[in-house]
Amino acid sequence: MKFLQSYPKEVRVFLIASLVNSAGGSLMWPLITMYVFDELGHTMSDAGFVILIQSLGGIFGQLLGGALYHRVGVKKLIVGSLVMNAFGLFALPFTSQYWFIFVMVMGFIGFSNAMSMPAIQAFIGFRFADRRGELFNVIYVANNIGVALGTALSGVLADLSYHLSFVLNGLTAALFALFFFSYLTKVDKEEGEVHLSKRGRASGELPLPVLLRDMRIYLYIGVGTLFLWFGNSIWNSGVSPFIIEEGMPKSMYGLLWTLNGILIFAAQPLVSWLRRSWTATTSSQLIGSGVFYLAAYILMLVTQNYTGMVLAMVLATIGEMLMSPAIPAFLSEHGGKGAPFYIGLTGGIGAAGRVFGPYAMGVLYDQAGLAPAVWLAAATAVLCILFYMLHGWLNRSRVQNELEAVRIQ
Repeated sequence: MKFLQSYPKEVRVFLIASLVNSAGGSLMWPLITMYVFDELGHTMSDAGFVILIQSLGGIFGQLLGGALYHRVGVKKLIVGSLVMNAFGLFALPFTSQYWFIFVMVMGFIGFSNAMSMPAIQAFIGFRFADRRGELFNVIYVANNIGVALGTALSGVLADLSYHLSFVLNGLTAALFALFFFSYLTKVDKEEGEVHLSKRGRASGELPLPVLLRDMRIYLYIGVGTLFLWFGNSIWNSGVSPFIIEEGMPKSMYGLLWTLNGILIFAAQPLVSWLRRSWTATTSSQLIGSGVFYLAAYILMLVTQNYTGMVLAMVLATIGEMLMSPAIPAFLSEHGGKGAPFYIGLTGGIGAAGRVFGPYAMGVLYDQAGLAPAVWLAAATAVLCILFYMLHGWLNRSRVQNELEAVRIQ
């Protein structure tokens, strides 16, 4: 990949490590429901309950990971959470005979995996401050390449052994932990502690009540993202059963996500043009993201056929590409020492949409079919846009500074 040559070796190694970890993590995503239903012999309701517990664990993990960044140090936090995640994954095959323990281990896996996310994002924002926006986008692309590779391998590994998938996922988490331990130790030796102070006050970190008081930096962006992920549940709890009930092959649903993965890589020039021409600031990128999602749902309502879903996936993917790098970039730029906390907090608020969205969409679909579920998704997209607009207005001085920086460049 020639585009990687423009980045320092340190960044290129980090991207490769992120891709490998993402591939390992995505191995499990398509398998949990099948594992619970097929291997363990439980109902689909039980499978949904497991995903719910894992998602709740992820919310608490993001909140705690952001809050602990300055208190325990970035190396202990990232390496420790990845080691815990690897331990949970290695233990998973031994819990299949004990349902309660299995569910708790899944919650622990969701918690430990999410705890490293705000720490890694905050460290990137601090370490590569001059190119953080660009780098967040490149890492987002690398992670999605890893997701595409992982999901492609998951079916093959499932045919061999579910447990093998869990062990390989744990192995990639352990290797990622080893990478960060080596990398951060080297940084310590060469430059002294880099955002690794043990005590929040000594490092300039503000007390928690003070951080929470500045609601304009985190609350509205977090709630907007909650509505975005809530509406995005339509793909799993609306489109998926619609395809099955229409008698289409199940592979047609998988093709939508294959298209998503391809676009995240192939449509980078288009999204780069959008950022230069129309969405120069992170605030405008977020609003533009909500508009693309809304357009996708309107298209689904108008067509209600597979061709419309393909085109809707194109629009939704562009929205995702605008939103995902913009949030950590904004918080890293304007959150100061509180950036790790704000990244974890907004991630936790947004993740609540992933928890409750599938259930609400599923209930609507069961009662009245696809259309009411898509209407709900469209309504949440409108709310998402409104909250992102409110976020931009309340942070208009910060947005103005971003515009001035863009003009200087």
